[in-house]
Amino acid sequence: MSRSRKFAVAIGAAAVVAAGAGVAVAGGGGDGDSDEGPDVAITGDALERASEAALAETGGGRVTGTEVGDEESYYEVEVTMGDGTRVDVQLDEDFVVVGSSADDDEAGEEDSDEDGG
Repeated sequence: MSRSRKFAVAIGAAAVVAAGAGVAVAGGGGDGDSDEGPDVAITGDALERASEAALAETGGGRVTGTEVGDEESYYEVEVTMGDGTRVDVQLDEDFVVVGSSADDDEAGEEDSDEDGG
């Protein structure tokens, strides 16, 4: 295999790895905490509609994770507020808010680092 072909293959492989990492970040990482397998991120028009509904519910913030088929609702959108708190917004199939709650799973871990212990 020529040197330039090896280089092109290596660049292509790196691009595939980088694209996969980007998808994981955009989809909230798919941590797969449940026994049902990894989380499935919302995509396309559904992502736009779910994000709009969630941000309207929270009054702002930034969408930092999404999931289709959440155990509590059809869609779940995680919104991170300006102060770093996280809110999980639950939506039905028609993008109607059916609930929301503070997501303090990881907030305590981040705060404890600031205490120096």
